[in-house]
Amino acid sequence: MKRKIHVFMGSEPRPVGIIHYDFKGFRENAAFQYDNDWLTASDGFQIDPGLPLMAGPHFHRKTKEGSVFHSVIADTEPDGWGRRVILRSHMKRRQALREKGRKIETRPLNALDFLLAVDDYSRVGALRFQDEANMFQGNQSEANHTAPPLIELGMLLAASRRVEVNTESAADLAYLLGRGTSLGGLRPKCTVIDDNGYLSIGKFPSVTDERAVTKGEVLAMQLAKAAGINAADARLVESDGAPVALIKRFDRIKSGARIMYMSAATMLGAEATDPGTHSYTDIVDALRVNGADAQTDIEELWRRIAFSIMITNVDDHLLNHGFLYAANGKWRLAPAFDLNPLPERFRELKTWISEESGPAATIDALMSVTSYFRIPIKRAKIVLAQVEKATANWHKEGRTLKMSVSELDQFADAFEHAERNAALLALA
Repeated sequence: MKRKIHVFMGSEPRPVGIIHYDFKGFRENAAFQYDNDWLTASDGFQIDPGLPLMAGPHFHRKTKEGSVFHSVIADTEPDGWGRRVILRSHMKRRQALREKGRKIETRPLNALDFLLAVDDYSRVGALRFQDEANMFQGNQSEANHTAPPLIELGMLLAASRRVEVNTESAADLAYLLGRGTSLGGLRPKCTVIDDNGYLSIGKFPSVTDERAVTKGEVLAMQLAKAAGINAADARLVESDGAPVALIKRFDRIKSGARIMYMSAATMLGAEATDPGTHSYTDIVDALRVNGADAQTDIEELWRRIAFSIMITNVDDHLLNHGFLYAANGKWRLAPAFDLNPLPERFRELKTWISEESGPAATIDALMSVTSYFRIPIKRAKIVLAQVEKATANWHKEGRTLKMSVSELDQFADAFEHAERNAALLALA
């Protein structure tokens, strides 16, 4: 199988390049080639640090756990929950054909199948993919998009629950395909249009949850804002008695215009499956080269590390940090997202503060990099004090979210730990 997929950018699609995809047996290969007009345009830019603005095909070597595609394209692939929905839908279709005595394809889904199954309207960032028949994948246009209004949240939740317990119908999967495949992560989620007209993510409780995970995430996101962090807007909405975390997408504006997005893994040229080899100081280096307002974002990053330490947000791998395109080949740190207090986790960061500190989620490690971040000690203490004050208020903020005493108790170990005392000592 040889395929040629055209890559566009933006709501008013502008040609960027072509993906050349080759699938033979169990071997997959992919290359990306910039469009000539993109290469010569005054506002053309590298969409990936691994894709210099040069003519001809750029080949990508797939590692064992990595994607066959260049990282910025892989950033838009489904992962976890989305792959689960796509796979189950594929299996249901095969089963239905078999029952009707029809011939079915024997090959498994390949990487391109998964990439193109993601809904075009809600795909992360600004990249869009068009097949050989000039159809945007997965099959929806701006005029006929699949992101439903908030009123459909109950139907999405019910369909997602049936997928979790393996009782879903083909209709459930067909419904979720355009609504629940656009974003990574293992937990059930969907894309919706909120009641103000903004594209948003709805994150559902899982049937396997042992604590109020969705409430905990919204609590963390609201505490982040109180701590002075530029975080995505988040709130709780109730659907059929279940608390759903509603997160406003920051890669869109209300008009629907798309903003180019890149994960920190892509910016660093890292394999997202190997977080221990990269650190926040690497992100600092990348910002100094590629940042539109580097020092502002570097201080913001330091603030976010302090916040993660204080709330035990230790699932801070490189796909949970990102960048939005600004202009002139420069990028800004994207708003914070996927912030979760994890009381049951060992207190080690997925992205190390520095190579010297290793995975330690400690105030000592944080303070040891102030000079590398070029943050004066006096300023660092001001930032740390703001973060400590906001996170110390976690119980009161949780009550404003109508979290019960037992629900709050489930998160206590994430907020009350030795590093809170260490922060107070550092501020003394």
